[in-house]
Amino acid sequence: MKMILRLVKPYWRLLTVSLTFKSVGALADLFLPWLIAYMIDTEIPNLQNASSNDLSSLYLLGLLMVLIAFMGLYLNVAANRKAEMIAALSVKTLRHDLFSKIERLSANQVDRLTRPSLISRMTTDTYNMYNATASMQRLGVRAPVLLIGGILMSLLLDPVLTLVMVAMLPLIILIVYYSSKKGIPLYKKTQVFVDGLVRKLREYITGARVVRALSMSDHEIEKFDEANQLTVGAELKATTTMAKINPMMNAVMNVGLVIVLVFGAFRLDQGMTEKGQIMAFVTYFTIILNAMMSITRVFVLSSRATASAERIDEVLNMPEEMKDGELPIERSIIKPHLEFRDVSFSYNQKESNLKHVSFKLKQGQTLGIIGATGSGKTTIINLLMRFYDVDDGQILIYGENIKNIRQNDLRSSIGVVFQNDVIFADSIYGNIQFNRNAIDDDDINTAMRIAQAEFIYEKENELNYMMAQRGMNLSGGQKQRLLIARAVAGKPDILIFDDASSALDYQTDMKLRKALKKEFSDTTMIVIAQRISSLKDSDLILLIEDGSIIASGTHEELLETSSMYQDIAFYQMGGEVK
Repeated sequence: MKMILRLVKPYWRLLTVSLTFKSVGALADLFLPWLIAYMIDTEIPNLQNASSNDLSSLYLLGLLMVLIAFMGLYLNVAANRKAEMIAALSVKTLRHDLFSKIERLSANQVDRLTRPSLISRMTTDTYNMYNATASMQRLGVRAPVLLIGGILMSLLLDPVLTLVMVAMLPLIILIVYYSSKKGIPLYKKTQVFVDGLVRKLREYITGARVVRALSMSDHEIEKFDEANQLTVGAELKATTTMAKINPMMNAVMNVGLVIVLVFGAFRLDQGMTEKGQIMAFVTYFTIILNAMMSITRVFVLSSRATASAERIDEVLNMPEEMKDGELPIERSIIKPHLEFRDVSFSYNQKESNLKHVSFKLKQGQTLGIIGATGSGKTTIINLLMRFYDVDDGQILIYGENIKNIRQNDLRSSIGVVFQNDVIFADSIYGNIQFNRNAIDDDDINTAMRIAQAEFIYEKENELNYMMAQRGMNLSGGQKQRLLIARAVAGKPDILIFDDASSALDYQTDMKLRKALKKEFSDTTMIVIAQRISSLKDSDLILLIEDGSIIASGTHEELLETSSMYQDIAFYQMGGEVK
């Protein structure tokens, strides 16, 4: 409820109009049974007793009832439309705030929450909030007005029968309370299973080719069915718990209606009430019953929304673990451009992923990193980009700790091609320029030339050629060259290639390295590769194993001092190690 109030607060003017329309429309509905009772008990007997056949008063009363009915219809429809508008605008803001918060979360926080859970919170949970926000406005006002107004109108008609009816309400309130108390935890548990279902679906869509290539479709269908069954089971348990409310309420209210009719017949026989009053009273009883049912639906939706709100608030209220720095990058010709000073790091705070890593790079130097899969090469890049903060040690840019540098300044000074990078469903131009205003057409053409991406000019519409999602309409080598062009176009101070040339042939790789050396001679580069041919010209090469630097030096020095590097060079270069 707190989140819903927070969401609709900016739209209080529109909300006031909506709630006013809904309240007046509900009051209009309440007057109709009273007018019917007046017509039956007063107007018709008066006409029967009168000597004339003038039915104008009856017609006027009928016209008034029609006008009230249409007024109620119009106001309710108008209020419902405004309620949906407010709900849509509110949840739009919620999604924006949630997405912005996710963008500011540290990589550690994203790892803890998991990506499928974040997707579920952005979609399913916000949709639950939309439903609750809309229903609170449509039913949350109308139902109480009808309930309270119905009771008051019933009291005016027959206080004794009203007391019989009101005696049923405490029992109904208890039913709703205990059902809701059980339902909220169940809905929260359901959302956890939805996270698992999203995760399984995401895995399958991402790895669809692998699944089909290995003929494991049946296995994946079984795994998905298992996750689906768990989700359905949790949903059924929660829904069944909340679905008991309606039948139980119906039973209680119907018993109350029977008692009211029995008492009403007795009182009618004794001349203590009128026929029209009994008819109106039954109508009010039905209105009150429907109001209680509406309130129940609100409780069901609010129970689901409460569980979703807790999950959304968990993200929105997360403290920012990685505080942004305040300093710009200040260049220095004296201090090293980049320095890792005794850096250690662990993803899970149990096993060390990097241990006491130290190195220095001057402006324009190239660092090559080689090592087995899982040795910690990409972790170095993650720490430099400040996706994670180091556990011990420091990372310095021109002698300044990167924790003190503004993250936007840090990352805009770095061009990176990740090992598993993303091509967006946009034009080639959009993928390279990527809404960076400082990059013009000349920069893009230069970047394509350096990246050996001339294949772009062979495409239909050239730079306006549309990419499929994840670049599925390009080959592996074409995707890597496009990604390299994106990184190069920003003219970064530090250029990082994380196994970015693995899909390139040796000739293209050689041309790329020559072009980079010519055009970016003052740019500090970090090249992570498995091929020594991509690293041999580096000013410093690090050989990493299990998160530790086991050897460092130039290509020639490592051939002299490191037996492991010699073995790698021997097998990769056909026995030629010089």
